[in-house]
Amino acid sequence: MVQGTVQVIAGIGADLCSVERMKKALKSQHFRDRIFSEEEISYCEGKGDRRYESYAAGFAAREAFCKASGKTLSDVMFGGNFALIRTDGFPSIQLKGKIIIPSAKIFVSITHEKDYALAMVVIEKMEGDI
Repeated sequence: MVQGTVQVIAGIGADLCSVERMKKALKSQHFRDRIFSEEEISYCEGKGDRRYESYAAGFAAREAFCKASGKTLSDVMFGGNFALIRTDGFPSIQLKGKIIIPSAKIFVSITHEKDYALAMVVIEKMEGDI
């Protein structure tokens, strides 16, 4: 086998976030604006009464990414380096700045149901890049 030709799992992370906890945190607009990107805020606010589920999923995605990547929570949460975006209805993670992972494929799955939101992140890298 030639080194660098096979994608392997470099990290897996999962997180569960309480929708009620997120609803309380979002009473602070400063919290919302500091954690979430403008695109995320627009998406979540467009969900009406279910917006808190979407915010909770976005928060859980950040925590799951930290667990999968080994990046610090402060690097992921603050500074606009992370965004959970939806492309054609599917979630994906957009990275900037010091949390970019070169040559990585990042997969994210989210779900939410009334009280909780769950996110799972899988990071793949070329075998020779690990």
